[in-house]
Amino acid sequence: MRRLRRQRIKRVILVYMTLILMYALTVIFSRVNEDATGVFDRQRLTVKYDINCSAIYDMEPAEVGKSLTVRKNKNYVMLTDMSIVNAISDCNRFIASKGYDAVQGSEFEREFPLAYSLVVHKDADLVERLLRTIYMPHNVYCIHYDLKSSDDFISAMQGLARCIPNVFIASKLERVQYAGISRLQADLNCLSDLLESEVKWKYVINLCGQDFPLRTNAELVSDLKKLNGTNMVESKRPGGKVWRWTFHHELKNNTEYYESPIKTSEKKPPPPHNIEMFVGSAYFTLSREFALFVQLNCLVRDFLVWSEDTYSPGDEHFWATLVRVPGVPGEVPRSDPDISELTSKTHLVKWEYLEGSLYPPCTGEHMRSVCIFGAAELRWLLDYGHWFANKVDPRVDPILIECLEEKLLENN
Repeated sequence: MRRLRRQRIKRVILVYMTLILMYALTVIFSRVNEDATGVFDRQRLTVKYDINCSAIYDMEPAEVGKSLTVRKNKNYVMLTDMSIVNAISDCNRFIASKGYDAVQGSEFEREFPLAYSLVVHKDADLVERLLRTIYMPHNVYCIHYDLKSSDDFISAMQGLARCIPNVFIASKLERVQYAGISRLQADLNCLSDLLESEVKWKYVINLCGQDFPLRTNAELVSDLKKLNGTNMVESKRPGGKVWRWTFHHELKNNTEYYESPIKTSEKKPPPPHNIEMFVGSAYFTLSREFALFVQLNCLVRDFLVWSEDTYSPGDEHFWATLVRVPGVPGEVPRSDPDISELTSKTHLVKWEYLEGSLYPPCTGEHMRSVCIFGAAELRWLLDYGHWFANKVDPRVDPILIECLEEKLLENN
């Protein structure tokens, strides 16, 4: 009798444990499914709050006011990196839901393929959104993620590369440090891989995770064809920045992205091959011929080695100097005037200390003196003539990004 009672108690306990386990699994899978479907079903805020992007472009106060209300109320929630990972677990569904499979491009575009180097380190949701907006199946895309990035972000980037045709991860990855040689090396790693691609692209453009296009692929191709093999790179006389390569700089332990190299009192020798120095930015639009020159020429290798202990070589002087070297493909003569950030069409950036003199004030927020654009800058961004905006962030102003997406679709 006692044995029977014990057996019944054991069976009851087993049933209860089974029910509890089934409930727990149901909750887990529903959350995973919710994360995954959230990527597909997220409602656009312009629809939810009845915001007219054309009216924002026309600077109508009521519509701009609506965008400011959305921004003030923090109505945008960035999807987690794990949400992207879960969504990409089903490649076919992801590709179809995001419209990657519907993108074709015209014959005009297919005859002029482009390459992209994306150096990114966080916010998989925003990276995917950028990639989707610039994607064409005949182009090719190299993603370099920072080795310090989170496991979820890395998994998301690997998933994008697995699912989307002509998207791949750089074969060599760096622990990227702000103002150090590793930032430049990340682009060079992608550049090397892109030159090995079967896609015989005409120009390569580098982007970061907070960039966003201001032109359709067709409009960009039209502009690039007019370059006729020249490069689009900011390149100016160095002025007060000479110290950045006059002295040896030492890198700190590479644990945080924004730990700058330390200037020492040790003077460096002059640049090799009597190279005349110019300064610019990290962003470039380079012809295939120039990219091959960078890959194969001994002058470039020597210059890169010499630049290793300078301050911010990729962001400041590497590309700006090389495009001025006599005889390079698409050479910019040293006697030519400075090419400023407003002259170079690759990226449109607002520096806080130049607002009011070179361009109107930032309507978003500043981060390290750079404007994160707001919706009230939509017209200025689209009309100035540049190809990409830096920086955007939906946590600062989600309406701007939605309106940029809408305007690009209108022009397709």
